[in-house]
This record gives sequence, C-alpha cells and structure tokens, in this order.
Amino acid sequence: MKSVSQIPFLSEPLSVETVEIEVSGLPDRLNGIKVVQLSDFHYDGLLLSDELLNQAIETANCLEPDLIVLTGDYVTHTPKPIDQLARHLRRLQSRSGIYAVLGNHDLELPESKIKISRALTDAGIQVLWNQIAYPFGEDFAIVGLPDFWSSDFAPASVFETLNPTVPRLVLSHNPDSAVPLSQWRVDLQLSGHTHGGQIAIPGVGAVPTWIQASRDRIPEPLWKWVPFLDLKWPKVVQHWQWAQGLHSVGENRLYVNRGLGTFPPGRWYCPPEVTVFSLSRID
Repeated sequence: MKSVSQIPFLSEPLSVETVEIEVSGLPDRLNGIKVVQLSDFHYDGLLLSDELLNQAIETANCLEPDLIVLTGDYVTHTPKPIDQLARHLRRLQSRSGIYAVLGNHDLELPESKIKISRALTDAGIQVLWNQIAYPFGEDFAIVGLPDFWSSDFAPASVFETLNPTVPRLVLSHNPDSAVPLSQWRVDLQLSGHTHGGQIAIPGVGAVPTWIQASRDRIPEPLWKWVPFLDLKWPKVVQHWQWAQGLHSVGENRLYVNRGLGTFPPGRWYCPPEVTVFSLSRID
C-alpha cells in the first residue's frame, strides 16, 4: 500500500529554494557561507515517504553546506519513529555541524522531548533548547529556542546574554514567535510549522493567507466556522501572512520553510522544500 506522501496528487516534487541574506557585521571569513534548512518531517510511515526524505538528504549534502539546521516536527504524535528517522539523518553532511530545535509535535507526549532529543543527539545533531551555539566562533551565534507554545519558551534568558553587536541566526519552529522576538536583534529567524499553507492558489498565494486577507468581506458571525479566519483559532498559527518565504518583522527577518511532510488533503502548488541560504556581509 502506498503511503499518503507517495500518492502523486497528495504531494509534489521536492523544491530547492535559494535565498541570499545580507548580515550586518558578518565576519569577513564567513562571507558567502551556506546554511541549509530542513523542517517539518512528520516521519510516521504515512506523511513522509522514505523516497522523498532520502532525496531531501541527498539534495542537502550536494549543496555542500557550511551548516545544516533542522527546525522541528520530526514526528507527528508518538516519538516511536524518531529512531528510524535519526538513522536517515545520520547521513547529513555539513562542514560545521548540524543544529536542531523541537516543534510542537515533538512535545505532545510526556516522553517525547527526551526521546527525540536523545535520538537526534546520538545521530550527531545538537539540539538547542534556550541555548546558544558558536559553530564558527564567538563572533557569530546560533540561537535555538523551544517551541513557541512550550512553557519553556524563554527568549529573554538567551538574548540578554548575547552581545548586541554579534550577528545571530535564530531557530524557532513557530513563526508567530517573531512577534516577541522583534524586541531583540534577529538577523535571520528560521521557522517552519505552517507547511506553507499546503494549498496555494497560483497568483494569489497560500489559501489560509488569502482567507485571512478576505475577512472584511465575510460576516463576523461566520468567522468561527471558517478555518484560519478567527485570529483566536489556536491550532496552527495566527500570522498566516508568514505562511512561507522571506518576511520582515520590524527590523528583523523571518524565513518560513514549507517543510517536507504532508497532511491530508495534500499539497497543491506548495511543494516540499529544502532551503539554502547564502550569507553575505553588509556594513
């Protein structure tokens, strides 16, 4: 039997997105470094095929990245599949390491955080939880935060220890976290979580984004019956205008990866994604 992500009309071919980012004060020796992002695997035997996963890993390696980052949701509900996923992720290759944060699905059960973190760590992937890493030296920081919905999400405890002149890359699964993070310097926040909206209309954009933009034309009594429209609807994300791609949030920049896994009813004009960022210095 084919898995959901192996049925052609429910997923789409893998897309490689290339993004150039200028970073103020980036050390000269880091000018031109490449960072590859993978997100939202949902590896459970149903939502992501081994074929697509292996293609994403091979694609990431072929890009010869200086750094690989993983931005959460490795499983969907139970953490049981993480060991098998970690065996696949062992094949990822990066000059300066692989760093990860957890998503909301990685925290659903009491044992999930420990099991997933341990499996990733055993695979050579450093999991950051309100932590800072310096893979290139102390003049460039990688900040990794717990999921935005986690009670442990505590960015102040991290950012207040950082010299404001130090450029930093921030890993935070849920793009809604860009709002509280706007009070600190964030040269680039990498998130996932939205799956890009999964269904997009050519020339219009992701369906959830379009629905929210149309709220003034829909009677308010109907809002609670329309998915994504009621801004109090907490199940996915509030800021659907950030469903995918590069955005400015105040003075900060946010990139939202469309992810690899696919929930029913599937992806339409919203392909699974591997992203490669090229960082360059700007004074």
